[in-house]
Amino acid sequence: MKLQFTKMHGAGNDFIVLDGIHQKLDLTDAQWRALASRHFGIGADQILIVEPSTRDDVDFRYRIFNADGGEVEHCGNGARCFVRFVTDKGMTDKRSVRVEVMNGVITLTLQDDGQVTVDMGAPELTPARVPFLAEGLPTRVEGGDTAFGLEINGRTAWLSVVSMGNPHAVQVVDDVERFPVLQDGPVIEHHATFPNRVNAGFMQIDDRQTIHLRVFERGSGETLACGTGACAAVVAGIQRGLLDSPVKVHTHGGALSIAWDGIGQPVRMTGPATTVFEGTIDLTTLPA
Repeated sequence: MKLQFTKMHGAGNDFIVLDGIHQKLDLTDAQWRALASRHFGIGADQILIVEPSTRDDVDFRYRIFNADGGEVEHCGNGARCFVRFVTDKGMTDKRSVRVEVMNGVITLTLQDDGQVTVDMGAPELTPARVPFLAEGLPTRVEGGDTAFGLEINGRTAWLSVVSMGNPHAVQVVDDVERFPVLQDGPVIEHHATFPNRVNAGFMQIDDRQTIHLRVFERGSGETLACGTGACAAVVAGIQRGLLDSPVKVHTHGGALSIAWDGIGQPVRMTGPATTVFEGTIDLTTLPA
């Protein structure tokens, strides 16, 4: 079986995008992992699938698989690539599409300059709904946020917990390039207080509208950019009284613009979506 694919990236966060409307996608977990492998497959942080929606008021269904083969709830950089893909492929003539994801519906808008704005929905700040097991942990109030203390590799990490449809734990650090992201990230990801694991964000605040961010993503490791992680970091920073909307988020892969008007309001993310190449892969060459 041969599979048509498109390789894309959003600020360096790279994806394999698959049309699940016009071709059958019935892959095993091992095959998803092999596709994402940078040595034995195409290589990507995540695999994105375009499917028909099950709802009349929505244009498409959007599914995401991490590099480890696990299906996850949301991916902001992938959402921007999603709308670019369906537009470029002639699957829609709309400039703004509504897309069904695992935990709801998001709206994606292609701008005249080629940038894409994603209405990410309102963040979830209740720990139990992230989900996060907060009982018995030390806390400290910072502005309108409650930070939770976790002992990570011999130091206390003060984390803001936020769900953008997927779970995030954000901490403020002095120098994001010198901070031990690759050592602390996996420990936070698998910490017992996060029953579904978590994306670990490390945020350096430059000024009230500029940050540098690294994210150790659940199931993928550190990526060059993380859209939902950028949204979660800005929400945490605004809640702590450290940031003002809109915020420019600098990642290793490029810059994103994040705007949020406060509790109950949607987070709006704007950034690039780039097609790298297209191709065909023979699935019989992958593990069964």
